[in-house]
Amino acid sequence: MRNFLEELYFGNLDPQARGYRKESHILKVSENINELEEKLTQRLNDEEKKLFLDFCNAYGELMGDTGLDSFIVGFRLGAKMIFDTFCSDDAPFESYLKE
Repeated sequence: MRNFLEELYFGNLDPQARGYRKESHILKVSENINELEEKLTQRLNDEEKKLFLDFCNAYGELMGDTGLDSFIVGFRLGAKMIFDTFCSDDAPFESYLKE
C-alpha cells in the first residue's frame, strides 16, 4: 500500500464505501424505511406520490448536507487537536524538567 497522501491523491480512499453489518439495528431500520415508503406510495395517487417522493428527495438532500457538515466540523476538530498536540507546549503549569 502506498502512503496515505498517495492513496488520497489517486482516489483510493473512499470513506463512504461502507455497508450495513448483518443483523445490525441500522440495517433493520433501513429495511423498515424502504418497506414503509413502498406501502405508502402504493396507497397514494399519482399527484400525492410525486409530492411524497419530492419530500423524500428534499429530505435526503438535507441529510446529505448535514452529514457533510458533520464530517467537516469533526475533521477540523481532529486537525486542531493534532495541531495543538504537536505545535504547542502551552499548559497552566511550568515543567520542572528542562528539555
